[in-house]
Amino acid sequence: MTYPEISRRNLLRAGGAVVVGFAAPVGWLGNVSPAEARPMNRPLDPGWLDSWIAVSKDNQVTIYWGKMDMGQGTDTGICIMAAEELDVGIDRVAIIQGDTALTVDQGGASGSTGLQQSGVAMRNAAAEARGVLMELASKELGVPEEELKVEDGTVSVIADPSKSATYGDLIGDKFFSKDIEWNGKFGNSLALKSSRKPKSPSDYTLTGTEVPRKDVPGKVMATSQFAHHIVIPGMMHGRMVRPPVAGAVPTAVDAASVTKFDAQVIWRDGFLGVVAETEWDAIRASQELAVTWSDPAPQLKTTTAGVHDFIRDAEIKSDKNTTDVGDTTAAIAGAALVIEADYEWPFNSHARMAPAFGLVSVTPEGITVWTDSQKPHSVAPGVADILGVPLETVRAIWVPGPGSYGRSDADDGAADAAVLSAAVGRPVRVQWMRDEGIAWDPKGVAAVTTGRAGLDKDGNVLGYDFSVKAFSRSNMRSRGDKANSLLAGHLLGRKPENGYGSRSPEQSYLFDSMRYTEKVIDPLMISASPMRTAHFRDPMGPEVHFGQESFVDEVALAAKMDPVAFRLKHLTGERDIAVVELAAEKSGWQARVGPNPDAGNGDILTGRGIAYAQRNDAVNAVVAEVEVNRITGVVWVKKFTIAADHGQVINAKAIRTTIEGSLMMALSRTLFEEVEFDETMVQSNDWVSYPILEMEHAPEAIDIHLIDRKEMDPRGAGESSTRIVPGAVANAIFDATGVRLRKAPFTPERVLAALQKV
Repeated sequence: MTYPEISRRNLLRAGGAVVVGFAAPVGWLGNVSPAEARPMNRPLDPGWLDSWIAVSKDNQVTIYWGKMDMGQGTDTGICIMAAEELDVGIDRVAIIQGDTALTVDQGGASGSTGLQQSGVAMRNAAAEARGVLMELASKELGVPEEELKVEDGTVSVIADPSKSATYGDLIGDKFFSKDIEWNGKFGNSLALKSSRKPKSPSDYTLTGTEVPRKDVPGKVMATSQFAHHIVIPGMMHGRMVRPPVAGAVPTAVDAASVTKFDAQVIWRDGFLGVVAETEWDAIRASQELAVTWSDPAPQLKTTTAGVHDFIRDAEIKSDKNTTDVGDTTAAIAGAALVIEADYEWPFNSHARMAPAFGLVSVTPEGITVWTDSQKPHSVAPGVADILGVPLETVRAIWVPGPGSYGRSDADDGAADAAVLSAAVGRPVRVQWMRDEGIAWDPKGVAAVTTGRAGLDKDGNVLGYDFSVKAFSRSNMRSRGDKANSLLAGHLLGRKPENGYGSRSPEQSYLFDSMRYTEKVIDPLMISASPMRTAHFRDPMGPEVHFGQESFVDEVALAAKMDPVAFRLKHLTGERDIAVVELAAEKSGWQARVGPNPDAGNGDILTGRGIAYAQRNDAVNAVVAEVEVNRITGVVWVKKFTIAADHGQVINAKAIRTTIEGSLMMALSRTLFEEVEFDETMVQSNDWVSYPILEMEHAPEAIDIHLIDRKEMDPRGAGESSTRIVPGAVANAIFDATGVRLRKAPFTPERVLAALQKV
């Protein structure tokens, strides 16, 4: 195969294929009307300014962003950062995102690095571009740069405003032809350094304000187009045929059983799918295909009911101390009072609003992948690997989809479509079914966290020991860039490479002796597993901090201290102290030791709980106010009050909505979500067997207080506020009832069982 010659102009006009159903495959949910870029005559290079920014003759700016917005409004933030540096109105800035032919690899939407890392990179690129433009303007207008000013992309002479030129006049449809320093790293760590210093925060006019997102009206009015709407000429529809039990493989397939649907059967090793001219025929063919499956012994080693005991007993494959201060073992052994507690977190499913989608066209000239994966720059090498073709022959185009939340099934959907398209020689669209998505998506990990603390007779903490024992957060690579990280690859015989990633608490607590330990065990099933684990929104964040922040409260009680006062005593970071103090102040926190004396004596008990954590230098504290129905066991979180320090606030509106979304997803996991499975298969396969938060369960109020540190670069908000919710809710339930819940989710059945033990 040869890769066709590509220009940005042609790609923007044609999208790499004739697309029916929406106007453009990239940038079409962007913030502004698109500006046409000039054609590229060299490969994408992070060290070349033209890989980041273009200016058209009509004075419009196009920026090329290697990540993408997954619904948080991050693309608006990127546009704000570029507009500020270039001195143009945000309506002049268009954004092209997540296309491997048009954007450099910035790792995708992961780790809340959109603004924290790639936004800063774009800011530096814009500062560099402004420098080039000012040099050109100085020559064009015949005065030094310091005698020029810029307003909305028009440069004029301060002493004589009649002398002016727009950016479009100066460089429209031309190259900057300027190198920019970069750190030589691709992915999330890619960084740029401008030879021109970016503006001082005091000169910003948009940053920190509430800038409306341009995609909201379309989403609210249901006029927006998404990945699942794409139609291209010659497209066929594919569906996978999954085994009824984990580990089963086809031993016989009767293709004649689906001839009435004019369906083609694709069978390669354990990979089995069907392709038809219509989606409905593909669905029916996948359901009616006669398959004989092998009868393997139970593969999953344990069940939902036994998984946490399994974790406790499992052989440790990776064991490391991430914090080790003093002699913690000796300190606890010599304590007057020792307390210990275990906390259990279940497997979680991504349970996206819509299951996996992928559309792939495999031709002799090249391969095009349309995907809603949050990492198209990983999808391209993953498809290349699974098909055995050079990476340069594959172009992946990101199109907005129904969310992701980590490494969901989107990567697998693209891989399925690629194998089917290569087999039939036509474009193939694959959409997983709901039961397939929840059953077979990569999972968030189950974990057991254990806290041990020793106190002296006066309640001072002598030693603090906290350990995490769990399945790896990365059985599958966080980037689906290799066939052995994809379900299709496993089914085709590619041997997985199991990782052993975990996480310790991120905070600034300090005790005289303290130790944090990460212990990782083998997966329940190595290959083609419905229980394979991968990155899940804030991987190992809620799992770990549920235990950490619950245990801090338990230690505070043993020390006979108010939970807020105890935290403030042991926190060392100035920013950490600030968010705890602010959350307590804004929530009207009332200091107490032990449960709320005013919780009530009727059917409804009320309480408050606090939790705090860091994530990648973002700092959050939240107070949860709950109502516990002692008759039904239902927990309602009535209000969240959150203090958030995410460095420099770029778009206040977007960060608030992002925090709200993070809180809601974490609350759903805290109260409802648990993957049910036995030794043969996942039993949770829809939103009845795997319930999620609904509108009736949402708080009546979410009170967000932002600390804007203008002197800092921005810090990510997409995940950091998820990890504080479970601990805050658990602490609030204790405050209301005197009952400590150490097993998530906090279902009515578990709440009632705990209340009955009091």
